[in-house]
Order: sequence, then structure tokens, then C-alpha cells
Amino acid sequence: MKKSSIHLLLLLGWIALGTALRFTNLESKPPWSDEWATLVFSLGNSFRTVPLDQVIELETLLSPLQLNPAQQTQDVIHHLLTESTHPPFYFVVNHWWLKLFSPDVGLVSIWLGRALSSCLGIVAIPVMFGCSWLLFRSLIICQLAAALMAISPYGVYLSQEARHYTLVIIWVIFSLTFLTIAVRHLGQQKSISLSLVLSWIVVNGLGVATHYFFCLTLVTEIVVLFGFWWRDFRKNPKNILNNYWSKIYLAIIGTIISCSVWIHTWRSIPDNQLTSWVFNENPLAQFFEPILRLLVWLITMVFLLPIEGVADWVSIASGAIILALLIWLVPTWIRNFKQNQKLQSINLSTRVLWRFVLSAIALILVITFVFKADLTLSARFQFFYYPVILLLFSVILSIYWQQPNQKNYWFKPQGKKVIGITILMGILGSLTITNNYAFQKVERPDLVVPVMIEAYQQVAPQTPVIIATLHQTHGQTGEMMSIAWQFQELIKQNRLDFQPQFLLIHQPEKDLTIASSILQQAISATPSRGATAAIPRPFQLWLVNVSELNNLEQFQCNAETNFKRKTTGYRYQLYNCRE
Repeated sequence: MKKSSIHLLLLLGWIALGTALRFTNLESKPPWSDEWATLVFSLGNSFRTVPLDQVIELETLLSPLQLNPAQQTQDVIHHLLTESTHPPFYFVVNHWWLKLFSPDVGLVSIWLGRALSSCLGIVAIPVMFGCSWLLFRSLIICQLAAALMAISPYGVYLSQEARHYTLVIIWVIFSLTFLTIAVRHLGQQKSISLSLVLSWIVVNGLGVATHYFFCLTLVTEIVVLFGFWWRDFRKNPKNILNNYWSKIYLAIIGTIISCSVWIHTWRSIPDNQLTSWVFNENPLAQFFEPILRLLVWLITMVFLLPIEGVADWVSIASGAIILALLIWLVPTWIRNFKQNQKLQSINLSTRVLWRFVLSAIALILVITFVFKADLTLSARFQFFYYPVILLLFSVILSIYWQQPNQKNYWFKPQGKKVIGITILMGILGSLTITNNYAFQKVERPDLVVPVMIEAYQQVAPQTPVIIATLHQTHGQTGEMMSIAWQFQELIKQNRLDFQPQFLLIHQPEKDLTIASSILQQAISATPSRGATAAIPRPFQLWLVNVSELNNLEQFQCNAETNFKRKTTGYRYQLYNCRE
């Protein structure tokens, strides 16, 4: 068999493996508020159709998830730009995807909503292979890069979210490839082609139109380019006026123009309540926590074992195994990287990528510590340098491929056994993700609903159940949708004989006065004139993520101390409201 055929079959094998990992248990994890935002806006619907300050039925709360063939692309863009903080490109693509594969009626499919992200994660595998070839001209590095993209636990995690990260990762890979090619031409004092400049501008524009944090990629690229610009300037100031630099200037100007259309929306993001959680931390008070989190996210891009939803000893053992593996491997990684730097065909590309990673990490730390917007709080924000980590790791592993395995030194990290161990650990890490033993959802309604059902059966069977929360943005609507969806699934399976009702109490800014008044009117046995009709008593009242409102005893609503719980994303307390 020809060598090219072997490499093609191997690439197809990585694609098949990546596909299997990304679609395993795709629908099993509970959706959370950010995924609801993706689906609601992709359908062309609005969160504002959900009534506030009044008790509503489960179907009413889930109504924005209803498929509506009448909704068009312009509805997606309008609702997204007026209610959210994200650019529209992915949501428009997802709108077409859902229209193509969904029935005309009913609630949206969670599996279908996540499948587009999974498919884009699969597309990233051959994209990684092709771009690696353009950068290194080494089929070994190409295969390793494709393999790591296929089995990366971090990549599988993002691929199983109904979000836009896998699409923007593809734009990151392309943009980094254009950057490296441009720097290579600088070293040869050759001008890049106009078609590459235009392609670079288009990719950068699409990247920003997919996720605003793609701008972190652009800023990091500028930092890398400035290093080479300064090198040429120091040699001879006239160098920076040469034709090969002018094409790069053209790419920068074109990118700035393509990004400028979003300036009016960027200005509102720092003050938007949807993003305020990033600014709530004081990273300087806990200096080492952001650095430790960043290190953890870097490790999960290649290695991961069960750490959530398992016994403590399993989490500890998983951490110990990964730590031991890193101690065993890191010294030889460093040696291999230095050895790769001696190869002229690889040296420049790895220098660009290495500078990019260091600049990206420095950028995150500056934003975190100087601007007090902690970008280490979420793993998904690390997407803009994630492909570079895999590329650099592929280069390091390529040296192992050329080393013979020495039987007398089995304990040393050398030869193909290191690649085998890496791939095995990657697969185990991805299976950890697909079985929900790591990177669990930010909200866990699947743990909340069983407690509510248990309370219904034990405390006051056959009485209405009201679930109330404070509302500021569609984020809180999404949190309640997650609970409602869990109830809906049980009802569809005929495993539940009651439907809860919901009350979203709008809380303007941080003023609790109006919110308290609305809740008191709703639960009062004799509501004031003009207020919403009181809820028929007796009933069970769950306050979810509400810690500031109290003194409900005066309205004959007594707290059930056995049902005050806290889990990921939710704090909830049961009150039994008597007649």
C-alpha cells in the first residue's frame, strides 16, 4: 500500500474516533442557561416573551424553545443583538441547521442543537491536519496534530456544548496558519500573495463575527508580529517599508475594518449584567488561584481523568496519576522541543507558535490582574490558544516517533510508547467528559428536580408547586428553563403526575424592594388591590437562588429545614404555605 494511502486511512481513523467520542452520550447531560440562549436565539425566538412577575405554567416558560417555521434569519440577528452579548454568525448558521433537520412543530431537540457543535469539532480534525502540513511539511506532525484534536478532552468538552466555540476554533487554526506563513515570508524577504491577505482578513472577520473573544487571537497575533517588526526595524528602519511588510499592514488594516462594525455592541458589554460575573472577582486578593486554574485548563487540553461526580479517593487518585505522568514526561518534552528547534524546516514555525502561546497567557494574566476581568474563571475562554498548544505538543511528540524503544529502559519516556500513552490518556480523558466525570455543566438541574419531587411526595402531596426566582437577565430565565426541561422530560416518560408552576420576579438592578413586594403579593392569602390573584392554598414554594428575601412566615409560609439544599448553579429552599 502506498504511503499516501496509509496516511489517508490513518486520518480517516482519527476522524472516526473523534466522531465517536463527540457523539457519545451527546444528549445525556442536562442543558444549561447558555445552551438555552444558543437555541432560543438560533430559533429566532426571544426570551422576552416569557411573562415576568406572575405565576406561569411550565409550557409557557418553555415556549421560546418551540420551533416556528415563520421565524427568519433577520429575527435571529434582531433578538441576539438586542438581548445578548454575542455576534450573530454562529447563531445564523445554527438557525439554518435547525430548520434543515427539525420538524415543523414541537420543542427543539437538544441532541440536534448540540450536534452542529460536534460536527464542527470533527471538521477541526482534518483542518488541523491540513494546516499542520502547511506549517511543517511533516506527515508525522500532521497525524499527531489530527490525533490530538480528535482525542483532546478539552476539545470533546467544547464539542458537546450547544455553543459556538468549535466554529471559532476553526477560524483560530486558519488565522494562525496565515500568521505563520506571513512570518515565514518575512524571513525570506518575500511578499505574501494578495489572495492570502484577503483570506486572512475574511477569516479574521468571520472569527470576530462568531465570538468577540476572537479579538484575543488578533491581539496576540499583533504582539507576535510586533516582535518580528522590531527585529527588522533594528536591523534597518527602511526594512519596515518594504513590500513584504506592506502586505501585512494591509491585512491588519483590513482586519480592523472588518471588526469595526461591532464597535457599537462592544461598548455595552462591560456594563452588561450577562458578563458581570467575570468582573465580580478580585484576582489580586487570591493571586495564585487564576494561575493555578490556567495551568489546569492547559493540562486538560491533553490529559484528564475522572474528578467530578466520583468518590473523593477517585478524584485524588486521578490527580496523582496526571501529576506523576507530567513529572515523568515534562523533562523530555523540554529536551525534544530544544531538539526540534535545531531543524530548520520546523524552527521558524515553532518559534511563531511558541511566542503566540506565551503572549496569549500573558494577555490573559494582564486582563485578569490589571483589568480585574478574570478570564481564568471559565475553561471555555481558553479556546483562542488551544489549537496552538496541540500543534506545539505534536511537534514535541514527533521526536518520540523517531526514537527506538529500548527494552532495558522501559521506565524512561522515550520512543513510540510515549505517543501511545498520550493517545490512551487522551481517549480516557474524552471518555471522562462523555460520561460526565469532568467539566460538568455550570448548572445541575438534574440534581435539583429529584429533591423537589421527593419534597412533593413527603411534605404535601397533591398540592401545587411554585418555583420562584429573581430575574435580571435571560440567564435566570435559562436557569428556570433547565429545571422546567427536567420536569418536562419526566412528564413525557409518564414518570411524573404533576407540573410545577414558575414565578420569575424581576429585580431591577440590586433593588429588592419591588421584588419582595411582588413575591409577597403572590403568596399573600389576600392580595392588595390591583395585584395578581393569589395562589390557591395550600402550596409548596421553592425559592431558587434567592437568599435575600425572608420573613415569609408572616404569610403562613414556613421553611422546611430538611429541604434547604445547594448544588452546582442552584441554592434552593422549600417553604410550605398553609391555608
